[in-house]
Amino acid sequence: MTDEINNGDKISKLAAESTERLKELSCINQTIQILKEEKPLRETFQKICHVLQKSWQYPQCTEACITYDNMELSTPAYEKTAWRQLQPFKTIDDKKGFIQICYTKDFPEADEGPFLTEERNLIENIANIISGHINSLLARLILDKTKRIDVLDSELLQSETPQIRGRQLLQRFLNKQNYERDIFHDLMSFKVREILIVANLYDAYNIEKEGRFVEHFLGEYYQLNLVSMPRVTGVSSAEEVFRELRGKHYDMVIFMMGVDRKIPSEISAEIKAGYPYIPIFMMLNNYADIEFYEKNKNLFSAIDDVFVWNGDPKVFFAMINYVEDRVNVDNDTNIGFVRVILLVEDSAIYYSKYLPLLYSNVMQQTQRIIEDVASDEVLKVLRLRARAKILLARNYEDAIRIFDKYKDFMLCLITDVKYEKDGKLDENAGVSLVQYARGKKKDMPIIMQSTDSANAEKAFDLKTIFIDKNSSTLLQDVQSFITHYLGFGNFIYKNAEGKQIAIARSLKEFENYLKIIPDDSLVYHAKRDHFSLWLMARGEVQLARYINPYKLPDFKTTQELRDFLLSAIQMHRSEFNKGKVISYEEVDSLEESSIISLASGSMGGKGRGVAFMNTLIYNFDFHNLIPNINIRCPKTLIIGTDEFEYFLDRNKLRDIISSTRSYEEIRAEFVQGNLGDGLIKRLRKILKLIKKPIAVRSSGLFEDSLAQPFAGIFETYLLPNSNPDFEVCLKQLMTAIKLVYASVYSKMARGYVEAINYNIEDEKMAIVLQEVVGNQYDDVFYPHISGVAQSYNYYPFGHMQPEEGVAVIAVGLGSYVVDGEKAYRFSPKYSTTENYSAKDLYKNSQLYYYAVDLGKTDVNLMEGEGAGLKKLDIDMAESHGNLKHCASVYDAESDRMMPGITHAGPRVVNFANILKYNYIPLAETIQVVLDVVKEALGTPVEIEFAIDLTKDNKNRASFYLLQIKPLLGNAMDYEIDMDSFQRENLIVYAEKAMGNGKVDNICDVIYVDVEQFDKTMTEAMAEEIDKLNRNMVDNEIPYMLIGPGRWGTRDRFIGIPVNWPQISNARFIIETSLEDFPLDASSGSHFFHNVTSMNIGYFSVQPELSNSFISWDKLARQKLINQTKFFRHVRFEKPLTVRMDGKKRLAVVEMAP
Repeated sequence: MTDEINNGDKISKLAAESTERLKELSCINQTIQILKEEKPLRETFQKICHVLQKSWQYPQCTEACITYDNMELSTPAYEKTAWRQLQPFKTIDDKKGFIQICYTKDFPEADEGPFLTEERNLIENIANIISGHINSLLARLILDKTKRIDVLDSELLQSETPQIRGRQLLQRFLNKQNYERDIFHDLMSFKVREILIVANLYDAYNIEKEGRFVEHFLGEYYQLNLVSMPRVTGVSSAEEVFRELRGKHYDMVIFMMGVDRKIPSEISAEIKAGYPYIPIFMMLNNYADIEFYEKNKNLFSAIDDVFVWNGDPKVFFAMINYVEDRVNVDNDTNIGFVRVILLVEDSAIYYSKYLPLLYSNVMQQTQRIIEDVASDEVLKVLRLRARAKILLARNYEDAIRIFDKYKDFMLCLITDVKYEKDGKLDENAGVSLVQYARGKKKDMPIIMQSTDSANAEKAFDLKTIFIDKNSSTLLQDVQSFITHYLGFGNFIYKNAEGKQIAIARSLKEFENYLKIIPDDSLVYHAKRDHFSLWLMARGEVQLARYINPYKLPDFKTTQELRDFLLSAIQMHRSEFNKGKVISYEEVDSLEESSIISLASGSMGGKGRGVAFMNTLIYNFDFHNLIPNINIRCPKTLIIGTDEFEYFLDRNKLRDIISSTRSYEEIRAEFVQGNLGDGLIKRLRKILKLIKKPIAVRSSGLFEDSLAQPFAGIFETYLLPNSNPDFEVCLKQLMTAIKLVYASVYSKMARGYVEAINYNIEDEKMAIVLQEVVGNQYDDVFYPHISGVAQSYNYYPFGHMQPEEGVAVIAVGLGSYVVDGEKAYRFSPKYSTTENYSAKDLYKNSQLYYYAVDLGKTDVNLMEGEGAGLKKLDIDMAESHGNLKHCASVYDAESDRMMPGITHAGPRVVNFANILKYNYIPLAETIQVVLDVVKEALGTPVEIEFAIDLTKDNKNRASFYLLQIKPLLGNAMDYEIDMDSFQRENLIVYAEKAMGNGKVDNICDVIYVDVEQFDKTMTEAMAEEIDKLNRNMVDNEIPYMLIGPGRWGTRDRFIGIPVNWPQISNARFIIETSLEDFPLDASSGSHFFHNVTSMNIGYFSVQPELSNSFISWDKLARQKLINQTKFFRHVRFEKPLTVRMDGKKRLAVVEMAP
């Protein structure tokens, strides 16, 4: 009984599977039939959606949708659900589409969610059939087949431009970065991807006696490193043929003439009737097959082309390329200036021999040239798409039609002598064709080829090359012709008589000779289009396209022509190199628009940031948004990490590093080491091009990376580069590089690396060399302004919002700002609004600045990073004329600021003329740059910058981006979910907080005893906290400070009037309101300036206005360390955990349970 049940289950299962397979087969058949109706695509897709709906496991709960270009068709109740199957497809005109199947409810788990593997195969097949159908229709239009296809209606061809949000940074980057690539992506849009071979195994085996059929079939793709290899499917019967064709789209069908010679005739006719858009080829095996075919051509009317097996598997490669070239030639000549080779040959035997020979040679020669001129592996493969297209004509009329259509792109003509003309065999058809071609393109290379050597005299009279078809050196003859006449070899400069005068092996040599060749040579090559021809052969498509339209008569003098060609090459190189890292070998001068690589290896974190920044500047047109300022990068060079590795090994420093020697000893050993000879040679050349001070910056693998920035851990040196002895300057530069290498092993670096669980051995150091931004004043050098800006302000106060960002700027070098000195802080969005009182601004104004000390010509770098710097009083900047737009005058009597420095009185650096009166659009520039960089990195960011107020002839100052990096530990990392906390463990909850992150090393809390608080005694409280704080400083104990009212206020009746030194060891400051002492919501003062610059957490707790609270009772229960009249100092047994959510502006203080 059990067996019967099991058998019944099996039968039911088989029946269900059979039903599903029939549904799938029916789906494919119905889809094909719908496509064969050739109705407009909108109607076609709508019908297919309904077919798809019935073909999945649960049709009653299935909805389908097809999108293509800007169309979307679906079943009536379609909507996206969680149970979805998606299949993309793409057509040769680069339009994309998707098929989507959605279940409207959940079903049992199968192979792919609720979907079956067979359903994935089905949706893939339907996508292939749809895309193949559209591709074939487009190809038929291109190939001028029998009738016009109206299915490509205006609705399909005309697409609306969707609204695009954001700045399209990725697309802008790709557009610019792919300046040389986009043209190649647009070439050869039609590729043969699916091939159906119809042959029995024995016939296929006979073609390659060892049986390695597919290996030889695809061998050429492997040899030429081509990435788009077609998939080959083999079948042996009509039943198999049509099963495959019903299952998926094929781009071509190849029959092999077997023992039964009628089979290809019968099956090909059926295929053509059902799939008229698929090209059908036939391979003949021997002379008997050829004879049979010639006598019975009427039987093979469905066969599009015939080839003959000659023992060389490259014939298959040629057949595929032949189909692709016929489809792609119009597109590729129009948009890519691709050249055309016309082969005129009526014998299947000979064109089956010639086409593989031509394709193989053109491919190999193109690849050889590309290897010489391109280092980008992807670009190499893409450039193969720009190879010459080879078209075949079998009679005179076809040849004339092709020649006339593509004469502007014709690279050469290879023609037989004897073939049909006017429907009859003509002994001199080739001669007539050559004469016609010579009349249209006088200097075009032409080969006449024949089995009759007597035709050599005709070729000589027509000034063409003659090749004997029966020659034993046929291959070498063709290779020689391609190399010497089609631009694939070196450029041979010739004089007016055609005699060689120079050879250019590269574009650089080509350019150098172009400057000095005689005028008659220039004219000789220009008349023959040799310049654009050679450039095109080398894959320099953009440059060739630019040059080719200009002809000799367009120029008044040969010098004008020479200048045009040189300018075009220089413009091309400049455009190509913009925003890129280029190798040292390509450098003749230093340009801001590109970064020079002096050594191989990784660029390191900072180097990557600088390179990306440079790319961003030259891929995004900032002038469209901020037209009145220049966004620039300083001239930059990078020494890759390989030199660091070589330096350690060459000087045997690894043992010294692993020893217990002090850091000073390690530094000394590094300075004594030798850099590589190659690098020294390059530094010597580069240093001669740099006339300003040089910044030698660290760029470790981990430094300023997206994962873990090591900002400020390694060293940076600023070199005056002012010694009159060049060798001394070179030595200083090399010493700085060695010291940056040594800084990897400093105590600070080792400690930091260990603290974050990295291994110091994993760190490798690259070097960034930059010209320092600024100008010389007497014996010092500095920029007018330096600064740091962040796209997210974790310490907003007053009207500021976190997402509006914040900037800090100062006069002089940026080290002043990044070291946390007294600099000017403002919101870029509200730059005209003053957040501080005039008196506070005066008290906290910048008093000094840093500059490069040009007078220190013999700088001793062993003194440290500041060895080349000089600290100057701010009045020195005024004497240099640099405070005019950066400072105001404080009027103490009226307690106000007077912009500019025309009045007597104390100078206050508040950049009023710039931020309030817009001398330059600095605030707007910072906003835009932060916005763009933030979008580019996909995270809140920090930028470092310097500003040169010197204006160019367009009245623009310059904003130099020095560094970009992500703001790590950002608000996204510290989201606070109040449901995850237990109220009994919370000490503080604040709904108004400044700061971001998590801290868990605070045990001590000093708080005002609310029972003892007296609002009239706040000054006495300030004195008490001063004493408590000094004790905490002496014992190096950080603490949390809690008290009523506004900390740091000037008004003693609204808070405790402390100054910053009185609470300097507090890491968290909490202000709260009491019942008779409300918390004043006024804007902050200079106190906030210190709080924010020191990254202190600052919380406001107002229970009467929010859910915020302080658990005073829990504080009272902790161990009492010290008590004064107004304050209690308590210590928790275990550290408190402080969490700050910078985006929500929430904070919680949690005690350990």
